[in-house]
Amino acid sequence: MRGLRVLPSGRPGRGRLYVNLPDGRAVAWYDRQANRISVLADDHREAVLEALRPYLTGTVSIGPPPVPTAADLLRLSLPPDADLAPNRPGEALLGELDHGSAGTRARHRVRQDLAAQQRMGDALDALEAQGWRTLHCVPLPGLGRIDHLLIGPAGILCVRTVPGRRQRAAVGDLLLTVGRADPRPDPRWTRRAAARATRALAARVTPALAVVDASRVEVAPTVHDIRVLHPLTAAPDLAASSATLEPPAVEALFARARDSRTWLQPTAAAPGPTPTRPPRTATTR
Repeated sequence: MRGLRVLPSGRPGRGRLYVNLPDGRAVAWYDRQANRISVLADDHREAVLEALRPYLTGTVSIGPPPVPTAADLLRLSLPPDADLAPNRPGEALLGELDHGSAGTRARHRVRQDLAAQQRMGDALDALEAQGWRTLHCVPLPGLGRIDHLLIGPAGILCVRTVPGRRQRAAVGDLLLTVGRADPRPDPRWTRRAAARATRALAARVTPALAVVDASRVEVAPTVHDIRVLHPLTAAPDLAASSATLEPPAVEALFARARDSRTWLQPTAAAPGPTPTRPPRTATTR
C-alpha cells in the first residue's frame, strides 16, 4: 500500500518507529529495543514490513501489540506536561541560555555545566540496551534539580554532574574541589537529593557524582556512600555491579519517576532548602 509514513518517537536512535496511514492513523510500530513489530491492522501487514524494511536489523518478531503492563498503563495515563522522560540532558540550562540575561562570564559557566551534563547524559542514555532507564533534569522543589536519575539492574542513582575543566578534582566527605577553585558542597547536595528521591520512590537511591573531563579524580578513602562516575567508565563500572532490580521493577520505578507529580508529594519533603548550586561567582568554577 502506498502512502505509509514512518515517523520516529522518543529519543533519536532508541525510540519507536510508527507506521502511519496518510490520514495520520497508526497501523503499526517498531520497537527497536525489543526488535519487535506490533501490527494494529493485519490487512496492512505486508505494506508495514515493506515500509520498515530499511530500519530493521537482525531477527525481528511480528505480531499484535503486547498486553500492556502496569507500568505501560501508568505511562499511558500520564499527562504530557507531567512527563519528564522527554527532558534532554541539561534541559534547564538550555532554557537559561536561551532566555537568561546573565553576563558573558556567567553564560560561559552555564555552557561548561551544559557541556558536562550533555556528555554524561549521552553516556547514561547509551546504557538503555543494558536495561537501564535515565531521566534528566528531575525537579526537586527546594533543592533544584537532579541532573540525571539512573534506574537499572544495579539500583537507582541520583547523579550530580560537575565539569572537571581538565584539572584535578578531589571528592571529600562534604566538599568537592576542582583545580584551585573554592570547594563546592556537591557531596552534601547529592546525599540530600538521594534521600529525598528515596522517599519519593519508596526505593533506595544511591548518591552519585559525575566529574566530567577532569585530568584526574581523587576520592577520599572515607567516602563510602557516594558513587563517582565518569562518562568513559560508567558502562563497565555499572555492568560489574551486582543486580538488585529485575526488569519489571526497573520499568515500574521508571514509570513512577517520570511523573513530575511524584516529586511534589509530601513524602518527598526535605527538612529545609539548600542552594541548587554554589553561587555563580568567578571563584566557584
